[in-house]
Amino acid sequence: MTVHVKIAATGHYVPERIVDNFELSKIMDTSDEWIQMHTGIQTRHFAMHNENTSDLCVQVGNQLLNKSGLKATDIDLILVSTITPDSLTPATACIVQDKLGANNAFAMDISAACAGFVFGLSTAEKFLRSGRYHNALVISGETNSKVMDFTDRTSAVFFGDGAGGALLEVTGNPEEEFFVDEKLQSVGSQHQTIHSGRIAPIQEIAATNYPKLDAFYQDGRSVFSFATETVPTQMKQILSKNQLNADTIDAVICHQANLRIIEKISDVLAIPMSKFPVNVTEYGNTSSAGIPMALDQLKRDPKRSKKVLLTGFGAGLDYASMLISF
Repeated sequence: MTVHVKIAATGHYVPERIVDNFELSKIMDTSDEWIQMHTGIQTRHFAMHNENTSDLCVQVGNQLLNKSGLKATDIDLILVSTITPDSLTPATACIVQDKLGANNAFAMDISAACAGFVFGLSTAEKFLRSGRYHNALVISGETNSKVMDFTDRTSAVFFGDGAGGALLEVTGNPEEEFFVDEKLQSVGSQHQTIHSGRIAPIQEIAATNYPKLDAFYQDGRSVFSFATETVPTQMKQILSKNQLNADTIDAVICHQANLRIIEKISDVLAIPMSKFPVNVTEYGNTSSAGIPMALDQLKRDPKRSKKVLLTGFGAGLDYASMLISF
């Protein structure tokens, strides 16, 4: 018996606290003009005080349950993609499971940086396709603000906090099938291009030894080259394989890295920017959360799309493209 999988619901959430470029210019050598010129970003949202990654994910999880009509106990699997977890262990997904009351679900985190949502969708789709599981929450949540070095304007001005996700559900109707094709890749030799939260080995056994994490770092020029040269090649390959082009693809949702990268990818692919949903100008780079947030925004559009290409790219370096239909 063929198992089909559908996207039963999408959702997204951002914290209330809005930080504009002028506020950042008060604590680092930057300006609204510089940030908008180089990134297109105008504002971003920061989680403050007691709001952590799991809290953002729970907001999305409750949206997904409410929209789908399912109870938390109906969920079999919870995947959380994040590079800003509540802790190294337990997994943030386990904390989300507890807060949602999804007692029948198993839960785990995926660390694939800004490609995390696509990796998560791919993983959940295969669990459901096995026939053993029926409902899965795939949520990407990031509190990037807590890992930033606010003296580093080349990184800190890009990032914001938020969460987005999708509820995947087994269906007997082949017309509801969401999955079309995918290509997931990694370039481990470039693992130093983007990194965050590294823990150095101990130098001695001593009472003063205590683990310390490093702040987020990226080599901006290398990231731009990777995102605008290597990633579009993958995107072209999956479009060509599925006989799709600028005229027949309905939408392309890229990782919301910055507006200039998205514009360059649009130019390289010769697909108009009107087909690229964008939230980075308002939310900043929300890492893995940007794609599901944009997907939720797209699904709310009354002019529903049919064929959509999702492409994420980030630390690893990981990059992934998935063609979906809805």
